[in-house]
Amino acid sequence: MRAPKIEPLKKAELLKTIVKKCTSMAGSKAVKCSRCGYVNGTVKKVVGRIGIIHDRSKINDNSLEEFRSAISHTRESKSTFNVSTYVLTPVKVLSLFKRMTDVDCELLYLSDRPEKLIVTNIAVPPTVTRPSVPVDGSQSNENDITERLKRIIQDNAKLHQELVETNASFQCLGGWEDLQVEVAQYINSDVRIDHKEKKAAKPLSGFLQRIKGKQGRFRGNLSGKRVEFTGRTVISPDPNLKITEVAIPIHMARILSYPERVSSHNIEKLRQCVRNGPSKYPGALMVRYPDGNARSLMGDYRKRLADELKFGCIVDRHLEDGDIVLFNRQPSLHRMSIMCHRARIMPWRTLRFNESVCNPYNADFDGDEMNMHVPQTEEARTEALMLMGVQNNLCTPKNGEILVASTQDFLTSSFLITRKDTFYDRAAFSLMCSYMGDGMDLIDLPTPTLLKPIELWTGKQLFNVLLRPHASVRVYLNLTVKERNYSRKIVKKIGDKEIEVETMCPNDGFVYIRNSELISGQLGKATVGNGNKDGLYSILLRDYNAHAAATCMNRLAKLSARWIGNHGFSIGIDDVQPGKRLNDAKGVTISGDYKKCDEQIRMFNEGKLQLKPGCDAAQTLEANITEILNKIRDETGKVCMRELHWRNSPLIMSQCGSKGSAINISQMIACVGQQSVGGRRAPNGFIDRSLPHFHRGSKTPAAKGFVANSFYSGLTATEFFFHTMGGREGLVDTAVKTAETGYMSRRLIKSLEDLSIHYDNTCRNASGCIVQFIYGDDGMDPASMEGKSGFPLNFDRLLMKVKATCPPINQKYLAVDAIPQMLEEQLVILDPDGVCSEAFKKSLKGFLEGKKNDLKRVMELVNNCEQKSEILEDVGNKISVIEAGTAIGAIGAQSIGEPGTQMTLKTFHFAGVASMNITQGVPRIKEIINAAKNISTPIITAELEFDGNVNVARIVRGRIEKTVLGQVAKSIKIVMTSRLASVVISLDMERIQDAQLYIDANVVKESILLTPKLKLKEQHVKVLDAKKLEVVPPADRSKIHFQLHALKNLLPMVVVKGIKTVDRAVIAEKKKDSKSQNKEAKKQYQLYVEGMGLLSVMGIEGIEGRKTMSNHVMEMLQVLGIEAARSCIINEIEATMSSHGMSIDIRHMMLLADVMTYRGEVLGITRYGIQKMGKSVLMLASFEKTGDHLFNASVNGRDDSIEGVTECIIMGIPMQLGTGILKVMQRVDAPPMLKYGADPVLC
Repeated sequence: MRAPKIEPLKKAELLKTIVKKCTSMAGSKAVKCSRCGYVNGTVKKVVGRIGIIHDRSKINDNSLEEFRSAISHTRESKSTFNVSTYVLTPVKVLSLFKRMTDVDCELLYLSDRPEKLIVTNIAVPPTVTRPSVPVDGSQSNENDITERLKRIIQDNAKLHQELVETNASFQCLGGWEDLQVEVAQYINSDVRIDHKEKKAAKPLSGFLQRIKGKQGRFRGNLSGKRVEFTGRTVISPDPNLKITEVAIPIHMARILSYPERVSSHNIEKLRQCVRNGPSKYPGALMVRYPDGNARSLMGDYRKRLADELKFGCIVDRHLEDGDIVLFNRQPSLHRMSIMCHRARIMPWRTLRFNESVCNPYNADFDGDEMNMHVPQTEEARTEALMLMGVQNNLCTPKNGEILVASTQDFLTSSFLITRKDTFYDRAAFSLMCSYMGDGMDLIDLPTPTLLKPIELWTGKQLFNVLLRPHASVRVYLNLTVKERNYSRKIVKKIGDKEIEVETMCPNDGFVYIRNSELISGQLGKATVGNGNKDGLYSILLRDYNAHAAATCMNRLAKLSARWIGNHGFSIGIDDVQPGKRLNDAKGVTISGDYKKCDEQIRMFNEGKLQLKPGCDAAQTLEANITEILNKIRDETGKVCMRELHWRNSPLIMSQCGSKGSAINISQMIACVGQQSVGGRRAPNGFIDRSLPHFHRGSKTPAAKGFVANSFYSGLTATEFFFHTMGGREGLVDTAVKTAETGYMSRRLIKSLEDLSIHYDNTCRNASGCIVQFIYGDDGMDPASMEGKSGFPLNFDRLLMKVKATCPPINQKYLAVDAIPQMLEEQLVILDPDGVCSEAFKKSLKGFLEGKKNDLKRVMELVNNCEQKSEILEDVGNKISVIEAGTAIGAIGAQSIGEPGTQMTLKTFHFAGVASMNITQGVPRIKEIINAAKNISTPIITAELEFDGNVNVARIVRGRIEKTVLGQVAKSIKIVMTSRLASVVISLDMERIQDAQLYIDANVVKESILLTPKLKLKEQHVKVLDAKKLEVVPPADRSKIHFQLHALKNLLPMVVVKGIKTVDRAVIAEKKKDSKSQNKEAKKQYQLYVEGMGLLSVMGIEGIEGRKTMSNHVMEMLQVLGIEAARSCIINEIEATMSSHGMSIDIRHMMLLADVMTYRGEVLGITRYGIQKMGKSVLMLASFEKTGDHLFNASVNGRDDSIEGVTECIIMGIPMQLGTGILKVMQRVDAPPMLKYGADPVLC
């Protein structure tokens, strides 16, 4: 307990051990005081009241027995005194505390003398913390704390009077308890006491209520504060603004100000601002002088102050164009919810910004409001611009995808402009070119596509000008992207060889840009939208810089908004009116699939339905019908996309990705489709039917929620009701999910907020503990990853770029065998310090090795040494190592928490197995990060040693799956004869052979003897033959009848084969690798095992134990250790996210897994897990259980080093991450009183 370096949590555990030892000693025997010999009993709290009783009624001791005998013969004492149980008064406890030794106090982890825990004086806070509120002029409402103090004074005076008037203190216990209650509720008003009869009309709050909760001091005033120099109003779009700008109303600009210091460069401007004063824009609010005085500019002396303005004064001027402001939309779910913009002062009353920046804010313009903050120092402005600027945050750190990109109308305009049939004459083309730059850019008109009869330019050429307006712009963009309207590949045959020609897509859906020339394709979301690492803006950002991407985005916004305003684009009811051919095709599709459903129902009724793996007949029927009905909507959607005119507005929006999809078009025009409730067809809400409109037991599509009508044709009454069932589920899901994901994100951020990168490339927490020796195993920044799956570079695209920009001229080809040698040489030259990780070097070698294996392809693509050098130089410039000071903990927590808002709370079918459900979405993420001991759907994925034979898989499944005696027994009968009464078991050998189980009477006997509940021995079970055995209950003739029936009921539940904790095992076919060249590969199988028992499954004959794993983190910890648990956390989070179509960089999941496991045990991200992580007192108090943490810390004398993020914010000091990780040191001459070798001075 005296060791200074032992963590407080370990000391608390040691205290629990000490108390448990003492309690066990007191409970087993009478404990006498070592000094006075007093016999101690059990001390416990009084239920529902404030008080502690000392109970000695269960203690047997000679001294107590004599006293009890004497008391029993005293008539007067029976009703007033009980020697066995009595209340420990505060006076008694205080006297006991004073006698405790200092050594005992240390053992009890007390920082001071225990008598100080007894309240003898009340601290009265100053009136400024408990102000009175005036009411009606003459009266006032007192603060709750003042009311509490008044009650304490009244009860104290009353108790004092009773003690003076009566000599017996036990008669005043009621008043004493009233005073105790008031003092307790003065601290914590949530203390509820049953004996208090008087109840206040309004509950009064105590000190604890002031500091805890969302509105308390910690979360409401210390961790987060109301600030000045802010504004909030409704937002609206303005495509003419740059993505880095925000339009601020003049009204707000006159109220907000920035303190600008007067210098020779701005003195005239600031003098004019002073003359204008607060009301005229641009003006100023105040002048501050170097001596500390300040003068308001509300008076008429502004002209004199302006003339007297000198260098060094500070003028609080109005906001002006170009000022740095922070722009924020709540809820702030990730880092890009608050970014830095430059102000643009404009009329009207709304904040405006470019629509391309809507995605990071998740903003729309249906009445949303946003906040604006004005930094007040040059340091704050610089940090905001460099770290939070829009141009520096085009990509999300979640996975490196572009987030600031063109959206909606911009995508529609781009799609229509780049159609093959779009042409412009010189006047129109010049006007469009001037649109994109406000007529201020230098533009070189390209050569027209058509020369006669008139010169015409195409829309694709307009985008060429947008990318590279004139020859001096050194932007050479190279990309290939498949848009949504990309159709099948046209195969060109040259002899016997087939060549895929993607650029010949009949829908012009393959976008091919070479050296900033748009060769083919219509631009849509995949090219100029967000979420694609191979898109136009992503490549501009990676290959050039953020300014090039932002400039292109600004040009496209201005061009698109002006073009679509002139061209026009609208949607009406006639756009979703189906034609005759479409209606006929829909009728044929629906009637044909209805017949298939009827056939499935007929086979089900006749018992001829072929069962799916792990499913019974009803489950197989539902799976088959659901599969058929889901295809109806997809097929009708394809018909719609094929039959609609190419100028149809919904079709255009769907193809370019601006809004909607093929399913939306299908629902509007053709068929709404199957409505699901809880992932299944509509359930039976009445007696064996979904609605009273249908027959009982009906399983037809119409009776189970299939909506054959479209929104255009209108829904019938039953269809409308089914549709509302599905919609209601979505609404409830969204409402519940918001609270769940919000709390989950808060827990994640609290546990990871202190983590940052240090200058030695390690990832540490605030106390300096190493969580990762190198971030993500390679030290790369997730926001800078160009390739998919968190890979730093896309080598194929990089090679295409180098091939296009550096064509070989009169140079020799590179020999195949020379590639590895040259790679090693270039890596040594370009990476002398070894910054690049081995993983990246290995991937680069693997890429080039793949090229080397095909000599022809190598000679075609990798042309010469100069090209190879260009690739490696580009690699050297591109690899982005994460910077020291980066707050990777907060970024990782936000990257995992933010996608949670897009998840669902549903349980989905396991991939490939229709009957097996698995928890997904938010509930699954909660199970993982909570480190739950019991999860809802534990599943073991078992690999087979011989995975190519389904019969072997069935045999192994039989060894795993739990088989009870009742499933394999033909009969279990009670047989009574004159000499013996027993239970005879006959086995059904046909069923056993069909299930390919190895079970006989000897196996059953062994299982019966191993069942502890039966309590049978060897002599009680007798094998009669291979398929029959006899069980005789233990000899007790009086209970023989009951024992026989008990045996008959228990024997069917005896597990004769398999693992007890396993519910069932299902054989599933392995998914084929999409990259595999062999499409006719032999089928391979694996087992999905429902239930616990990983260790038992790994030991089953036929199971490949080294490849078998569970989705239960805690089971993986117990069986395979902490590293396996860490891998399980990473894999399960990644699988859950990917099942919802979300991509998160694996480095974030690795960091979370390391935080949960780096202490050698799996700690959940809960209030208990975070406490075990050794967090500081202030951080824990700001999270949950504020009072408990503060009380324990004060009793134990804990100190706080103020190193974490929360503590630094509370104390108002810079935190030790980001720019705060840097410390400037200065060498000074040591004064005479300092010794040589003293620490340098920190500035």
